[in-house]
Amino acid sequence: MQSYVGENLGLLAPIEKAWQPTDFLPDMAREDWREQVEGFRTLACGLPDDLLVVLVGDMVTEEALPSYSVSLNTIASDLEGDSPLPWAKWLRGWTAEENRHGDLLNAYLRFTGRVDMRAVEVTVQHLLANGFNPKAYPDPYNGLVYTSFQERATKISHGNVGRLVAAQGDSNLAKICQRIAGDESRHEAFYTRMMQRVMETDPNGGMLAFRSVIRGLIAMPGRMMYDGKDPDLFDHFAVVAQRTGVYTVRDYASIIDHLVKTWDVAGRSVSGAAAKAQEFLCRQAERYNAYADEITAHVKTRPPVAFSWIQGREVG
Repeated sequence: MQSYVGENLGLLAPIEKAWQPTDFLPDMAREDWREQVEGFRTLACGLPDDLLVVLVGDMVTEEALPSYSVSLNTIASDLEGDSPLPWAKWLRGWTAEENRHGDLLNAYLRFTGRVDMRAVEVTVQHLLANGFNPKAYPDPYNGLVYTSFQERATKISHGNVGRLVAAQGDSNLAKICQRIAGDESRHEAFYTRMMQRVMETDPNGGMLAFRSVIRGLIAMPGRMMYDGKDPDLFDHFAVVAQRTGVYTVRDYASIIDHLVKTWDVAGRSVSGAAAKAQEFLCRQAERYNAYADEITAHVKTRPPVAFSWIQGREVG
Protein backbone atom coordinates (compact mmCIF):
# COMPACT_ATOMS: atom_id res chain seq x y z
CA MET A 1 0.00 0.00 0.00
CA GLN A 2 2.93 2.39 0.53
CA SER A 3 3.29 3.25 -3.15
CA TYR A 4 -0.46 3.77 -3.56
CA VAL A 5 -0.49 6.01 -0.49
CA GLY A 6 2.31 8.01 -2.08
CA GLU A 7 0.24 8.47 -5.23
CA ASN A 8 -2.56 10.00 -3.13
CA LEU A 9 -0.57 12.40 -0.96
CA GLY A 10 -1.89 15.15 -3.24
CA LEU A 11 -5.10 14.97 -1.22
CA LEU A 12 -3.21 16.98 1.41
CA ALA A 13 -3.33 20.71 0.69
CA PRO A 14 0.06 22.43 0.24
CA ILE A 15 0.74 24.26 3.50
CA GLU A 16 1.64 27.50 1.73
CA LYS A 17 -1.81 27.48 0.09
CA ALA A 18 -3.82 26.08 3.02
CA TRP A 19 -6.32 28.12 5.01
CA GLN A 20 -5.51 28.97 8.61
CA PRO A 21 -7.85 29.74 11.55
CA THR A 22 -6.81 33.41 11.48
CA ASP A 23 -8.39 33.75 8.03
CA PHE A 24 -11.86 33.38 9.60
CA LEU A 25 -11.44 35.37 12.80
CA PRO A 26 -11.25 39.03 13.85
CA ASP A 27 -7.75 40.45 13.30
CA MET A 28 -6.62 41.58 16.74
CA ALA A 29 -3.63 43.43 15.24
CA ARG A 30 -5.81 45.92 13.38
CA GLU A 31 -6.94 49.21 14.84
CA ASP A 32 -10.59 48.31 14.30
CA TRP A 33 -10.32 45.03 16.21
CA ARG A 34 -13.03 46.10 18.64
CA GLU A 35 -15.50 46.67 15.82
CA GLN A 36 -14.56 43.34 14.26
CA VAL A 37 -15.11 41.47 17.51
CA GLU A 38 -18.40 43.23 18.14
CA GLY A 39 -19.63 42.32 14.66
CA PHE A 40 -18.51 38.75 15.19
CA ARG A 41 -20.41 38.52 18.49
CA THR A 42 -23.51 40.16 17.05
CA LEU A 43 -23.93 37.52 14.35
CA ALA A 44 -23.53 34.76 16.96
CA CYS A 45 -26.19 36.20 19.28
CA GLY A 46 -29.01 34.51 17.42
CA LEU A 47 -27.71 30.96 17.70
CA PRO A 48 -30.12 28.80 19.75
CA ASP A 49 -28.87 26.66 22.63
CA ASP A 50 -29.34 23.36 20.79
CA LEU A 51 -27.00 24.44 17.98
CA LEU A 52 -24.49 25.72 20.53
CA VAL A 53 -24.49 22.31 22.23
CA VAL A 54 -23.92 20.50 18.93
CA LEU A 55 -21.19 22.94 17.96
CA VAL A 56 -19.39 22.49 21.28
CA GLY A 57 -19.67 18.71 21.02
CA ASP A 58 -18.19 18.80 17.52
CA MET A 59 -15.41 21.11 18.68
CA VAL A 60 -14.56 18.91 21.69
CA THR A 61 -14.39 15.90 19.40
CA GLU A 62 -12.02 17.75 17.05
CA GLU A 63 -9.81 18.81 19.98
CA ALA A 64 -9.19 15.16 20.87
CA LEU A 65 -7.00 14.89 17.77
CA PRO A 66 -3.93 13.51 19.63
CA SER A 67 -5.88 10.36 20.49
CA TYR A 68 -6.84 9.79 16.86
CA SER A 69 -3.27 10.31 15.66
CA VAL A 70 -2.00 7.75 18.15
CA SER A 71 -4.64 5.28 16.95
CA LEU A 72 -3.83 5.78 13.27
CA ASN A 73 -0.15 5.27 13.92
CA THR A 74 -0.95 1.56 14.18
CA ILE A 75 -1.29 1.80 10.39
CA ALA A 76 1.49 4.31 9.68
CA SER A 77 3.97 2.65 12.08
CA ASP A 78 6.01 5.85 12.34
CA LEU A 79 8.05 4.69 15.31
CA GLU A 80 10.78 7.28 14.83
CA GLY A 81 8.40 10.22 14.43
CA ASP A 82 9.88 11.51 11.16
CA SER A 83 9.70 8.49 8.87
CA PRO A 84 9.93 9.33 5.14
CA LEU A 85 7.53 6.53 4.19
CA PRO A 86 4.26 7.58 2.51
CA TRP A 87 1.97 6.30 5.27
CA ALA A 88 3.92 8.31 7.86
CA LYS A 89 3.86 11.41 5.66
CA TRP A 90 0.12 11.07 5.25
CA LEU A 91 -0.51 10.69 8.99
CA ARG A 92 1.60 13.73 9.87
CA GLY A 93 0.02 15.81 7.10
CA TRP A 94 -3.48 14.68 8.05
CA THR A 95 -2.79 15.56 11.69
CA ALA A 96 -1.51 19.00 10.71
CA GLU A 97 -4.66 19.69 8.69
CA GLU A 98 -7.04 18.35 11.32
CA ASN A 99 -5.32 20.35 14.05
CA ARG A 100 -6.69 23.57 12.57
CA HIS A 101 -10.30 22.42 13.01
CA GLY A 102 -10.30 22.35 16.80
CA ASP A 103 -8.20 25.52 16.93
CA LEU A 104 -10.68 27.43 14.76
CA LEU A 105 -13.85 26.23 16.47
CA ASN A 106 -12.28 26.87 19.88
CA ALA A 107 -11.37 30.44 18.92
CA TYR A 108 -14.82 31.04 17.39
CA LEU A 109 -16.58 30.00 20.60
CA ARG A 110 -14.21 32.08 22.72
CA PHE A 111 -14.80 35.22 20.63
CA THR A 112 -18.58 34.89 20.72
CA GLY A 113 -18.84 34.65 24.49
CA ARG A 114 -21.85 32.34 24.12
CA VAL A 115 -20.55 29.35 26.09
CA ASP A 116 -18.76 28.51 29.33
CA MET A 117 -15.26 27.97 27.96
CA ARG A 118 -13.92 26.56 31.21
CA ALA A 119 -16.55 23.81 31.16
CA VAL A 120 -15.64 23.15 27.54
CA GLU A 121 -11.93 22.98 28.35
CA VAL A 122 -12.56 20.56 31.21
CA THR A 123 -14.47 18.35 28.77
CA VAL A 124 -11.60 18.39 26.27
CA GLN A 125 -9.08 17.44 28.95
CA HIS A 126 -11.27 14.59 30.19
CA LEU A 127 -11.74 13.26 26.66
CA LEU A 128 -8.01 13.26 25.98
CA ALA A 129 -7.24 11.68 29.36
CA ASN A 130 -9.91 9.01 28.88
CA GLY A 131 -8.39 7.95 25.57
CA PHE A 132 -9.96 6.55 22.45
CA ASN A 133 -10.40 3.02 21.17
CA PRO A 134 -11.93 2.72 17.68
CA LYS A 135 -11.99 -1.06 18.18
CA ALA A 136 -9.98 -1.50 15.01
CA TYR A 137 -6.78 -3.03 16.43
CA PRO A 138 -4.97 -5.19 15.40
CA ASP A 139 -6.31 -5.39 11.82
CA PRO A 140 -5.26 -2.32 9.78
CA TYR A 141 -8.15 -3.01 7.38
CA ASN A 142 -10.51 -2.23 10.26
CA GLY A 143 -8.77 1.09 10.73
CA LEU A 144 -9.33 2.02 7.09
CA VAL A 145 -13.02 1.14 7.27
CA TYR A 146 -13.40 3.14 10.47
CA THR A 147 -11.68 6.26 9.17
CA SER A 148 -13.61 6.11 5.89
CA PHE A 149 -16.83 6.08 7.89
CA GLN A 150 -15.82 8.76 10.38
CA GLU A 151 -14.47 11.24 7.87
CA ARG A 152 -17.76 11.10 6.00
CA ALA A 153 -19.69 11.41 9.29
CA THR A 154 -17.77 14.52 10.34
CA LYS A 155 -18.21 16.01 6.87
CA ILE A 156 -21.96 15.53 7.18
CA SER A 157 -22.09 16.90 10.73
CA HIS A 158 -20.07 20.05 10.02
CA GLY A 159 -21.91 20.61 6.76
CA ASN A 160 -25.31 20.38 8.45
CA VAL A 161 -24.25 22.74 11.25
CA GLY A 162 -23.08 25.20 8.59
CA ARG A 163 -26.42 25.02 6.81
CA LEU A 164 -28.42 25.51 10.02
CA VAL A 165 -26.36 28.42 11.35
CA ALA A 166 -26.52 30.15 7.96
CA ALA A 167 -30.30 30.10 8.33
CA GLN A 168 -29.82 31.73 11.75
CA GLY A 169 -27.80 34.53 10.15
CA ASP A 170 -24.29 33.64 11.35
CA SER A 171 -22.40 33.81 8.07
CA ASN A 172 -19.05 33.62 9.90
CA LEU A 173 -19.76 30.24 11.45
CA ALA A 174 -21.38 28.99 8.24
CA LYS A 175 -18.13 29.65 6.35
CA ILE A 176 -16.08 28.00 9.10
CA CYS A 177 -18.19 24.85 9.10
CA GLN A 178 -18.23 24.55 5.33
CA ARG A 179 -14.46 24.95 5.11
CA ILE A 180 -13.90 22.26 7.76
CA ALA A 181 -16.36 20.00 5.95
CA GLY A 182 -14.29 20.51 2.80
CA ASP A 183 -11.20 19.21 4.57
CA GLU A 184 -13.11 16.20 5.84
CA SER A 185 -14.23 15.48 2.28
CA ARG A 186 -10.62 15.28 1.05
CA HIS A 187 -9.66 13.07 3.98
CA GLU A 188 -12.66 10.85 3.34
CA ALA A 189 -11.54 10.46 -0.28
CA PHE A 190 -8.11 9.27 0.84
CA TYR A 191 -9.24 6.60 3.30
CA THR A 192 -12.01 5.44 0.99
CA ARG A 193 -9.50 4.99 -1.83
CA MET A 194 -7.19 3.01 0.44
CA MET A 195 -9.98 0.63 1.42
CA GLN A 196 -11.07 0.41 -2.20
CA ARG A 197 -7.59 -0.89 -3.02
CA VAL A 198 -7.91 -3.45 -0.23
CA MET A 199 -11.22 -4.63 -1.66
CA GLU A 200 -9.60 -5.04 -5.06
CA THR A 201 -6.52 -6.94 -3.86
CA ASP A 202 -7.96 -8.87 -0.89
CA PRO A 203 -11.75 -8.94 -1.23
CA ASN A 204 -12.24 -11.69 1.36
CA GLY A 205 -10.17 -9.91 3.98
CA GLY A 206 -11.69 -6.54 3.16
CA MET A 207 -15.24 -7.89 3.38
CA LEU A 208 -14.61 -9.48 6.77
CA ALA A 209 -13.03 -6.28 8.08
CA PHE A 210 -15.96 -4.17 6.87
CA ARG A 211 -18.42 -6.48 8.61
CA SER A 212 -16.32 -6.50 11.78
CA VAL A 213 -16.49 -2.71 12.04
CA ILE A 214 -20.18 -2.39 11.11
CA ARG A 215 -21.40 -5.39 13.13
CA GLY A 216 -21.52 -3.27 16.27
CA LEU A 217 -22.33 0.42 16.31
CA ILE A 218 -19.38 2.50 15.09
CA ALA A 219 -17.43 3.68 18.14
CA MET A 220 -17.95 7.44 17.97
CA PRO A 221 -14.79 9.50 18.67
CA GLY A 222 -16.37 11.63 21.40
CA ARG A 223 -18.14 8.88 23.30
CA MET A 224 -15.79 9.22 26.30
CA MET A 225 -16.41 12.95 26.73
CA TYR A 226 -17.13 14.08 30.29
CA ASP A 227 -17.46 17.54 31.81
CA GLY A 228 -16.96 16.46 35.42
CA LYS A 229 -20.72 16.53 36.03
CA ASP A 230 -22.73 14.54 33.48
CA PRO A 231 -21.62 10.89 33.14
CA ASP A 232 -23.91 10.50 30.11
CA LEU A 233 -22.73 13.65 28.37
CA PHE A 234 -22.06 12.05 25.00
CA ASP A 235 -25.47 10.37 24.89
CA HIS A 236 -27.15 13.67 25.73
CA PHE A 237 -25.12 15.47 23.06
CA ALA A 238 -26.02 12.76 20.52
CA VAL A 239 -29.73 13.22 21.28
CA VAL A 240 -29.46 16.95 20.56
CA ALA A 241 -27.58 16.21 17.32
CA GLN A 242 -30.38 13.84 16.27
CA ARG A 243 -33.12 16.33 17.17
CA THR A 244 -31.53 19.20 15.29
CA GLY A 245 -30.89 17.05 12.23
CA VAL A 246 -27.13 17.56 12.44
CA TYR A 247 -26.33 13.84 12.64
CA THR A 248 -29.13 11.29 12.57
CA VAL A 249 -29.78 7.58 12.25
CA ARG A 250 -30.58 8.18 8.59
CA ASP A 251 -27.16 9.79 8.16
CA TYR A 252 -25.60 6.70 9.75
CA ALA A 253 -27.50 4.47 7.33
CA SER A 254 -26.60 6.67 4.37
CA ILE A 255 -22.89 6.34 5.15
CA ILE A 256 -23.11 2.55 5.24
CA ASP A 257 -25.03 2.58 1.96
CA HIS A 258 -22.46 4.92 0.40
CA LEU A 259 -19.52 2.72 1.40
CA VAL A 260 -21.26 -0.48 0.30
CA LYS A 261 -21.82 1.04 -3.14
CA THR A 262 -18.43 2.78 -3.40
CA TRP A 263 -16.56 -0.42 -2.59
CA ASP A 264 -18.89 -2.49 -4.81
CA VAL A 265 -19.60 -4.87 -1.97
CA ALA A 266 -22.46 -6.59 -3.78
CA GLY A 267 -20.36 -7.17 -6.90
CA ARG A 268 -17.30 -8.72 -5.24
CA SER A 269 -16.49 -12.39 -5.80
CA VAL A 270 -15.98 -13.80 -2.30
CA SER A 271 -16.58 -17.12 -0.58
CA GLY A 272 -17.18 -18.71 2.80
CA ALA A 273 -17.36 -16.35 5.76
CA ALA A 274 -16.70 -13.40 3.46
CA ALA A 275 -19.81 -14.27 1.41
CA LYS A 276 -21.90 -14.24 4.58
CA ALA A 277 -20.32 -10.90 5.50
CA GLN A 278 -21.24 -9.62 2.06
CA GLU A 279 -24.91 -10.52 2.59
CA PHE A 280 -24.87 -8.91 6.02
CA LEU A 281 -23.38 -5.65 4.74
CA CYS A 282 -25.84 -5.31 1.88
CA ARG A 283 -28.74 -5.38 4.38
CA GLN A 284 -27.43 -2.92 6.95
CA ALA A 285 -28.47 0.42 5.46
CA GLU A 286 -32.02 -0.82 5.01
CA ARG A 287 -32.00 -2.19 8.56
CA TYR A 288 -31.05 1.14 10.11
CA ASN A 289 -33.48 3.06 7.94
CA ALA A 290 -36.25 0.76 9.12
CA TYR A 291 -35.60 1.85 12.70
CA ALA A 292 -35.10 5.53 11.89
CA ASP A 293 -38.66 6.71 12.46
CA GLU A 294 -38.93 4.77 15.72
CA ILE A 295 -35.65 6.23 17.02
CA THR A 296 -36.63 9.74 15.93
CA ALA A 297 -39.93 9.44 17.78
CA HIS A 298 -38.19 8.11 20.88
CA VAL A 299 -35.67 10.93 20.88
CA LYS A 300 -38.51 13.47 20.89
CA THR A 301 -39.77 12.01 24.18
CA ARG A 302 -36.47 12.44 25.99
CA PRO A 303 -36.65 15.06 28.78
CA PRO A 304 -34.64 18.30 28.65
CA VAL A 305 -31.04 18.06 29.87
CA ALA A 306 -28.84 20.74 31.42
CA PHE A 307 -25.46 21.32 29.77
CA SER A 308 -22.56 22.89 31.66
CA TRP A 309 -21.27 24.15 28.29
CA ILE A 310 -24.10 26.68 28.16
CA GLN A 311 -24.06 27.73 31.83
CA GLY A 312 -26.36 24.91 32.92
CA ARG A 313 -29.28 25.82 30.68
CA GLU A 314 -31.53 22.97 29.64
CA VAL A 315 -31.97 21.81 26.06
CA GLY A 316 -35.04 19.77 25.27
